[in-house]
Amino acid sequence: MIRGYDVNQIRLVNELANKLEEDKLTIPPAWAMFVKTGSAKDRIPSQNNWWYLRAASIMRRMYVDKRPIGVNRLRNIYGDKEKNRYSGKHFKPASGAVIRHILQELEKAELIKKVKIQNHFGRALTPKGIAFNDSVAKKVGKI
Repeated sequence: MIRGYDVNQIRLVNELANKLEEDKLTIPPAWAMFVKTGSAKDRIPSQNNWWYLRAASIMRRMYVDKRPIGVNRLRNIYGDKEKNRYSGKHFKPASGAVIRHILQELEKAELIKKVKIQNHFGRALTPKGIAFNDSVAKKVGKI
């Protein structure tokens, strides 16, 4: 059986994004076309489907990590170094609002849920989310 680990990860994220967009599982808010993805970025994203790509990337990250993951950790994963500064490059986390809204949309679609395992709070994939990831991986593996 082909799983999410066995296929090309870039193709997996692209196919997940297409599937999320086709099935309307996540819908970007009206302000998404005007917002940067973090304070370290100079411009808005150039791709029209960046919202779906970020949602797919978050789902893939949750699939690979297999533990609860929160907004703060995702902000650090998607953060970047601030450029064009006199004092050198300093790390800046990604936009928390974008990540939080994506997680809320995925929760509404019942692909992820809030969990607590020992001392770790966060969100993790549901069985429906794991099956969704595996079905897209199977499709990518056959191509």
